This record gives sequence, structure tokens and C-alpha cells, in this order.
Amino acid sequence: MSQMPQLSACPSCEEPLESGDLFCGACGFDLSVVPARPDTSPNGAAAEASAPWPEAPEVDSSDVPVPTHRPHDVPGTDSGGTDLAAPDPAAGPTPPAGTEPDEYPLPAPGTAGAAAAPDAPDAAGTDQAAAPAEGADPRTAPPEPTPPAGTKLCVACRSGRVDPDGYCENCGHAQPRERDHMEQELDAVAAVSDRGLRHHRNEDAFAISAAALPDGSPAVVAIVCDGVSSATRPDDASLAASLAANESLQGALPRGTHPQQAMHDAIIAAADAVNALAAEPATARDQGPHQNAPACTLVGSIVAGGLLVVGWVGDSRAYWVPDDRSGPTVRLTEDDSWAAQMVAAGLMNEAEAYADERAHAITGWLGADAYELEPHTASFKPDRAGVVVVCTDGLWNYAEAVEEMAGAVPADAALRPLHSAQVLVGHALDGGGHDNVTVAVVPFPFVPQGAGSA
Repeated sequence: MSQMPQLSACPSCEEPLESGDLFCGACGFDLSVVPARPDTSPNGAAAEASAPWPEAPEVDSSDVPVPTHRPHDVPGTDSGGTDLAAPDPAAGPTPPAGTEPDEYPLPAPGTAGAAAAPDAPDAAGTDQAAAPAEGADPRTAPPEPTPPAGTKLCVACRSGRVDPDGYCENCGHAQPRERDHMEQELDAVAAVSDRGLRHHRNEDAFAISAAALPDGSPAVVAIVCDGVSSATRPDDASLAASLAANESLQGALPRGTHPQQAMHDAIIAAADAVNALAAEPATARDQGPHQNAPACTLVGSIVAGGLLVVGWVGDSRAYWVPDDRSGPTVRLTEDDSWAAQMVAAGLMNEAEAYADERAHAITGWLGADAYELEPHTASFKPDRAGVVVVCTDGLWNYAEAVEEMAGAVPADAALRPLHSAQVLVGHALDGGGHDNVTVAVVPFPFVPQGAGSA
């Protein structure tokens, strides 16, 4: 570490100084700007004795810059202990004082100061062009080779590769999880899921698909699951349930199983998939013996041949929203929750029940520690075209009443289901985004085969 030189007098006004002065007491000159005395020998002390520190001459009245001192102007030795030599005339003239380094004239080719040819190897046989010089500007360094196709790059610096632990090798930026925001669109259904603004991960999951009935007509499926945060691995539970339910429907509908029965069986399959997680991995109970088993809620819909089928367990919901809004918007599901039980028992009205802090405590879910599983299913035959909104409470908490949901759903939802799902997720985020948000929008084309509930 360099030290401030010990001066006996101020370089500016010649006022005598005392040891430890940082500023001149007469003129206020900042003594810290005086360059430190160079240590020009291996032992340092001998060099200081043989190379007295020169006094800096003042600028005269004509404002002519102070002459620049060169190493050879001061007696001393270099780092190897040899005397500093005068400049070699063959190396070209000494640049005048005040000349910037870029303005120095280049040595003539063939002289002692000429640079080696870029392609010429040095004495050790190494290629100098292959290794950048020490202190070279990194902006002029050749770009790194293009990473192989499929390499995941950092979302922040767009150049660093992402480690398996989810961090950029270049800038260290944590990468967003794949499930933080998901979107999927098919011809007749779309879904969007988002982590929200308060949760550190997305514990929701969805599955959308289409199948062909035995008569060749299409059946459109949407499954939405919400992991129970108080349980372990809620994100795994919701994913397992959505995949199992969708797989069950894809097997049952083409065989001709009635959509309502197929939905019931799909919920059973989803419950079995979540129950299986309680034993995976084998050490799960040893590591967390007092934790709850993985759990989630489920809501799903099937649109097939003029029939609308819904099924659910928990407090995720499905809403029917007609295109022309001339008919009523209807909530098609009843929550498995404390508030719903209070209303059903006539102990509270809906406003009182949902204002209670226990309102969202669920009384039904999928999981190994659930009470007796009671899948709910219902089928409807709407008398007009519209859309089915299948969602978690991350949305309906911000549009709970049917009138609020009707106002949040875009008028062209049947034509642009993905856009509508994006708008609904945005509605929840604008409202505060306190929970994960997942929405599936399923258009229902009107088939004039009668009206009413089946």
C-alpha cells in the first residue's frame, strides 16, 4: 500500500510542514495529491536513499505546463536492480509534454521499437495473437463461441448459461422458474397460470386438451388445480392431479363413456395420483414427520355435443358467462369451504360467511389425509353460446360475485380465449395478486338441442 510522501515544505507555497499534515496550513494545498515516491528497487529503502525526491517546479506566469519528468531524469534503479538508462535514440523521439499516448508516432518498421508481426510466434513458439495481452480492453476481445442449440441462456444478461441450480454462470442472476408463468392455447380452449405478486412459487397447475368422441365430434377438456399451501409439496400435488385427470379423460371419452361419468372417474384418478405422493420419496416422512401430506383442489370442465359438464373438489370454481350477456352469468360449482357450509346450514348469509377469517378454510381436497372423497359433478345444456371460466381462488377472490366475473370477462372471449385468460389473470394481478392465479377459458358453441339442466 502506497503512503503519502513526507514533505518538509508545501509544494505550492513553500510553507514549512509538520509530520502528518494533510493540508498546507498557509495556502490549504491538498498534500494527498502529491504522488507517492516510487519504490524502484527490491529492498525499497536503498532506492529511496539513492533517488532523492525532486521538487515539482511551479507553473510560470505564462501558464506554460510543467515539464514532464521521465524515469531517466531521476537517478535510480529498475525492478531488476540495474541503473535506469537514458532513452535509446533508435526508439524514436521522446513525446512532448502534454501529448496523449494515442498521438505518439509509431516506430518505423524494422527499428528496435517496431512491434512484432501479429502472426509471428514468440521465442517459446506460442502464437501471440491467440492470447490477448495483459490489460487488453475486454470490449475488443473476440466474442465467445455461440452456445449449442437448446442451451438455456440467462434472462438478464442474455449471454450466460444457466446452471442446474437455476443461476446464471455469468452474472449470477436467479432465473424464473418454468411454472412462474405458463400459457397454452388449443383451437377451442386456452389457459394461463401465474405465480402472482406475493408467492415465491406457483403452486397451481392446469391441463387442457381435446378428444374425439365415438361419433367423431370433439370434446374439449380443461382441468385446473390449486395446491394447498399448508401441505408439503403443493406444487407437485397440483401437477400430478391435473395430469392424471386429463389422462383419464383422454382414455374414457373416446371409448364413449358419458362425460359426467368420465369426469367423476377423472377426479378419482387425480386423487390416487396425489395420494401416491405421500410415499415419495421414501425418506419424506423421516425428513418431515409432522408435515401434512401433499394436497390440492381440482375443478374441471368438458364441452361436448352441446353438453357442459363440470366436476370439482375444493374451492376452485367454474363460471358460465354467456356471450351476449343477455342471460345470467352463473357459478356452476359450490365451494368445499367453511363459508359455504355456514351458508348451506343457514347459520350465516353469504356476506357474513365470506367476511369471516375462516371463510376460505377448505373442507374438501385431494390428498392422503383428506376426509372421505366426494367428487362433485354436474351437467348443463346452456341455451345460448358463451364461455366457461375455470379458475382458482387467485382469480375469483377479485371477481367473486357473478356480476363481477361477467364484467371482467372480455366480450370477445369466445373468439379469443387466450387473450381472455390473459386479461383475467391481469385483473387478479391488478387487484393485488395475493395468490397464484390460474384461468382456463373454454368457448361453448350453442347447439339448439333444448335447454335446461340435464
